Amino acid sequence: MELSEESVEHYRRHGFVRVPGVLSATEAADYARVAAELPGASSTGPEMRAFRQYVNVWRTNAALRALTLHPKLSALAHQLAGVPLRLWHDQVLVKPPHHETATEFHQDHPYWPHRACRHALSAWVALVDVPAERGCMTFLPGSHTHTGLRPQDLHKEGDLFEIDPALRWSQRVTVPLRAGDITFHNSYTGHMALPNRTDAARLAHVVIYMDADTVYDGRPHPVTDGVGLLPGDRLDGGLFPPLTSAAAGSRSE
Repeated sequence: MELSEESVEHYRRHGFVRVPGVLSATEAADYARVAAELPGASSTGPEMRAFRQYVNVWRTNAALRALTLHPKLSALAHQLAGVPLRLWHDQVLVKPPHHETATEFHQDHPYWPHRACRHALSAWVALVDVPAERGCMTFLPGSHTHTGLRPQDLHKEGDLFEIDPALRWSQRVTVPLRAGDITFHNSYTGHMALPNRTDAARLAHVVIYMDADTVYDGRPHPVTDGVGLLPGDRLDGGLFPPLTSAAAGSRSE
């Protein structure tokens, strides 16, 4: 599967793109069943805020590892970024039914302990149908040019706009997805997810890629804590594998 020039241009101009039908409905349903069986995936409680998050499932779950390292996803990410990439981490995100909390506007990159990384991007894989009322994402086109911001509070409405008031007046594009569709977004693209007001859980699998030469900047992060990294070390090796050979054949600029 290769993206059209129009899709690549849309991603690079606006910071996000929707790619329909990357997985079949059957594939998506199979992965959804696995995600729904993760411990606590179907529970809610006082600790439940915007969503339930499972980080680095590829290291412990064989079925989801196959999705995280799927060469089709890697090839699309490489084509969009146009540079060599590595896996940063994956995550399963669950919004339970009738969960009225939104994930407020934010950028991903300020949370990550990365230096020498400008092309990081996320593949947000819908494992179930995600219409607006189930918690699909809304993007701020062009906001990936706004860099150098502090991390934003996912639970504080308007925090991103307090930091960068110009973004408050940006166009907002809401992108519903069918199961098996993917949105790719740059790590600097402002985005949010709506509440889930339906009777079914919203299940998404996210694969996050980073520039292959990304360097650890020393800040704490669940993915890098306790693995012996020092500031200035490259994020490489088995914990952060490169793309497969299938991805390496994709067109880049």
